[in-house]
Amino acid sequence: NLNQFIQAEKITKDLMPSYGSIQKLYARDKDLITLCEDKVIRIYVDKDILYNADGNTQLLATNRVLGTAEPFRGNFGISKNPESFAAESFRAYFTDKQRGAVIRLSMDGLTPISDAGMHDYFRDNLKTAGKLIGTYDDNKEDYVILEIDGEENEPTSTR
Repeated sequence: NLNQFIQAEKITKDLMPSYGSIQKLYARDKDLITLCEDKVIRIYVDKDILYNADGNTQLLATNRVLGTAEPFRGNFGISKNPESFAAESFRAYFTDKQRGAVIRLSMDGLTPISDAGMHDYFRDNLKTAGKLIGTYDDNKEDYVILEIDGEENEPTSTR
């Protein structure tokens, strides 16, 4: 019965409905990165967070598989484009079509890398783009976005 997920047994994790649907799960270290349409969340695996009265946190071991769900700072998600996700080492890259941004997730949190000189371009073009496929070029150390237009299936790339 290892393939049964019964909500009454408290083995599932509830997330805020305002985050949208889960589009991508990515295991990083001992965390499960959950990319929703409108939010990116870190779910601790085999750990829970205890909040002290002063607001500081402490990690605790737990017998639950999925511990505390903690959203990353920033109002970004992966929209409905999980295919734009690409990971390299401790960094992950993806697009947020709804907000017209290209995002890097690193140990520092979420960073809109599209703001580095190309904010207007991505804001104007991502919302109307077709299917966005992301990959990481190890040789040039670049995140590459490939747009597949629904009608022509002609790829165009942006680095």
